Amino acid sequence: MTTNLMQAVNALETLYPLRYAESWDHPGLIVGDLCDPVDSIVFAADPTMDVVEDAIASGANLLVTHHPLFFRAVHEVSGLGVHGAIVNKLVRAHCGLWVGHTNADAAWRGVGMAAADAFGLQDQQPLKPIDDPSTPHAVGLGRVGVLPEPISLEQFAQRVAAALPSTQYGIQVSGPKDASIRTVAVLPGSGDSEFARVNALGVDCYVTSDLRHHPATDQMQQAIYESRMRAEGIALGNGDAQTRPVLINTPHSAIESLWFRYALTDVPDAIELISGSRPAARWNSTPTDPWDFTI
Repeated sequence: MTTNLMQAVNALETLYPLRYAESWDHPGLIVGDLCDPVDSIVFAADPTMDVVEDAIASGANLLVTHHPLFFRAVHEVSGLGVHGAIVNKLVRAHCGLWVGHTNADAAWRGVGMAAADAFGLQDQQPLKPIDDPSTPHAVGLGRVGVLPEPISLEQFAQRVAAALPSTQYGIQVSGPKDASIRTVAVLPGSGDSEFARVNALGVDCYVTSDLRHHPATDQMQQAIYESRMRAEGIALGNGDAQTRPVLINTPHSAIESLWFRYALTDVPDAIELISGSRPAARWNSTPTDPWDFTI
């Protein structure tokens, strides 16, 4: 039996329901003829030209990415722009493009859970829960969990760095190296919009990406101030005199790419259940963050 693109899309959207997507997001099938066969899938963080050309050259007929090709409305897909050129290249090669963005962030065994698992978190719950009575699993953006035993911030940062695909600029850490880390919130992708939610939880560490100078500075200055007040017996914030949460800033695409460790198995399994045929699957782990070198 041969799987067609419609069957592959049905499998993907069972695993990563589009209803989980944020209101501003538009994931799902971006390019593809629903009748085309799917026997080879490539997973990648971003649908860059290099990634698309690699997928086509390998004979793949479906590219699954985390980041969208289009973040905003478009009015043409001509060769005048790189996005139009990518669409035309995919169409000519009969290679579909499906995007799992914030819907995959929130799904069970999705982006947030994959990162939290990779960092060793137990007893996890979503950071920003979604109520879905159709699943027995706790779903939603991000994850909050605990480490089996406390370790220092320096040790935990080393664990995070080791779990991520290698990039040119590594991770950045804000907080005392010897801070004790047990409770952790993880939000793959841009996360400074969720500082208030994370602060209310009183976790020891927040792992996310794209932390901007002013929000991160304000966050850490407030955390340091509250810890000093608690040391003087004035109850501000959560817990003892430790500064919390300390921050770990990760490369955006690297932390989100951890999802593919699950998707490489989960997606072919789901497609096989629907069509009776199992496609090959490969992860193009080439870094797609926009920075090529540091000085």
